[in-house]
Amino acid sequence: MVDDEGRSAVRPGAPLTSYRQPGLVLTDHRFRVPVDHAQPGGERIELYAREVVASDKGASDLAGLPWLLYLQGGPGFGANRFTGKQAWLGRAVQEFRVLLLDQRGTGASTPANRQTLPLRGGPQEQADYLAHFRADSIVRDCELIRPQLTGGAPWTVLGQSFGGFCTVHYLSAAPEGLTAALITGGLPSLDAHADDVYRAAYPRIARKTAAHYARYPQDIARAREIAAHLRAHRPVLNSGYRFTVEAFQSLGIMLGAGDGSHALHHLLADAFVRTPQGPQLADAFQERVHAALSFAAHPLYALVHESIYGRDTRPTAWSAERVRAEFPAFDARPALAGDAPLPLTGESVHPWHFEVDPALRPLRETADLLAARTDWAPLYDRDRLAANDVPVAAAIYHDDMYVDTGHALRTARAIRGLRTWVTDEYEHDGLRAGGPRVLDRLLALVRGEV
Repeated sequence: MVDDEGRSAVRPGAPLTSYRQPGLVLTDHRFRVPVDHAQPGGERIELYAREVVASDKGASDLAGLPWLLYLQGGPGFGANRFTGKQAWLGRAVQEFRVLLLDQRGTGASTPANRQTLPLRGGPQEQADYLAHFRADSIVRDCELIRPQLTGGAPWTVLGQSFGGFCTVHYLSAAPEGLTAALITGGLPSLDAHADDVYRAAYPRIARKTAAHYARYPQDIARAREIAAHLRAHRPVLNSGYRFTVEAFQSLGIMLGAGDGSHALHHLLADAFVRTPQGPQLADAFQERVHAALSFAAHPLYALVHESIYGRDTRPTAWSAERVRAEFPAFDARPALAGDAPLPLTGESVHPWHFEVDPALRPLRETADLLAARTDWAPLYDRDRLAANDVPVAAAIYHDDMYVDTGHALRTARAIRGLRTWVTDEYEHDGLRAGGPRVLDRLLALVRGEV
């Protein structure tokens, strides 16, 4: 395949590398794509993707296998690094050649972080660069590499969370590239501003927090004790992360996973150790907190999270922070002054993240410029979605903490032919937790078997 300028999208001189894991053969692919698809002759960045096939498939089998492209959630996360036939992958390779794509800026695809972004120049140049990291650019990347891999045939896309947002844009912008679309926990609102997204999100987070404290009432006192310690001592974690009360509250993001409440309970239980100086935060607790809170492994999540909701000339303007002020119950100070449970938050990015996290501090001005941006192109074409003829199935989790169920259902009704599976059996990570069962259900739906 060649691009609009007659150049191959495959990285020149890059031999394919194949290797084995239990039951699988994996092949690394690298491609060159434009930073700005509106300027195909301009600067290029590298994309990395891993092809996965079952090891019992011979050459003749592979020739007839359709492709399945997996788009990871986030934004800002590379594709899963599976070991063998984990989660849904074992089911997928029974009938697909699977492509695990690191979306631009993530994983091994020209990473965008505090170390690499200064190569772009100053904050304005960095912000201009990152404006090309939304779903529209990701889908155009996919369409540029698809013919090289499939010979021009369309493929099935499996989009998890933000990957589902990308899939809905795919249906809007390039449905001819799709045989079918499978979406898990990732139907976006077609017209909501970021403010609308967070006004819907904070009540969900409050419900999840209340449910956690009802399940583990002992955590009410534990959370208050930790927050009081943070307020009194203002500790800095061994990593350099400034562990504030607001940062502690944001551990509520764990409550969106199926096992998240249990994991949070175990984390809080081991917060303190006795020392000659009195109770201190345990080193082990600090390490686990850092792993949960740091953006070092996925800085794009913090940088472009609100921009995925950018629309027209209205800036996102630190939406989560502004909208939180409309919900005073999330202010920790009244709770700590009295005896109320500490409110938790999650699935939101705030200016203070760029003050407490060493991985983000150098990027604060860049983040401010993205938040002020007013030239976001529309991502979803309602008319085209209303006329959709690509088979689509979506798993909608009944009280998903990360993606509003009401927004998802309205979008489902707006996409012609989309079939839904609404379930409270799983949380947002249902594709990981449910694995083959979730994928089986979605495939049956798009094939009209249920």
